[in-house]
Amino acid sequence: MAQGLSALRKLFHNSFEFSQWMQRKWNKAFQKHLFATNVIVSLTLSGAGDVLQQRYNILNGKQMAWDTARTRHMTCSGITVGALCHHWYILLDKKLPGRTTKVVIKKLLVDQILFSPVCLLTFFLSLGVFKGGNWDDFVTDIQEKSWRLYAAEWLVWPPAQLVNFYWLPTKYRVLYDNTISLLYDVYTSHVCYDIETKTLNHNNNTVSSKESDTTKSNS
Repeated sequence: MAQGLSALRKLFHNSFEFSQWMQRKWNKAFQKHLFATNVIVSLTLSGAGDVLQQRYNILNGKQMAWDTARTRHMTCSGITVGALCHHWYILLDKKLPGRTTKVVIKKLLVDQILFSPVCLLTFFLSLGVFKGGNWDDFVTDIQEKSWRLYAAEWLVWPPAQLVNFYWLPTKYRVLYDNTISLLYDVYTSHVCYDIETKTLNHNNNTVSSKESDTTKSNS
């Protein structure tokens, strides 16, 4: 009995020490290394969103195997977006300080109307660079995909950012954004790749159909 109590006390003591250690690491990351922490969080969750989307496709028979290059590209795009969001929230809180209702509404509008389009452009540009695409590919992505993501952002981010701007300090904004956007990143991956694949397959089928009709006509 005594040995059991001793082991239990030791377990609680070790758990407490571990939680204290984690708290110190957490505080250090968000105080001394905020930029690096925000970038790492962003790239990690961007990649996780793509993994979830691909896993869903594989389970539903829409995809045969995991595309590692696709996950790598989505993960790398999180670097630029994370860096951009880091500096944006610092600037936004500097220009619009406070947590009054008026200030929060101003932040919501500025963030959604001005920053969201810039963030989407940065995302597609960086994704195109990592994929090895050209300028025409970038323009096509903007024309065909950006409006889908921007429309979805109006549903997701205004209520989410209300919490962000009203309650959270600046240093936790990027972490909060990326946590909320994990499921949104699944949709982002779907828009960037699944719709692209469907369009490519449709175009290939159209070309094949035309070639078949031409062959029959010549016969």
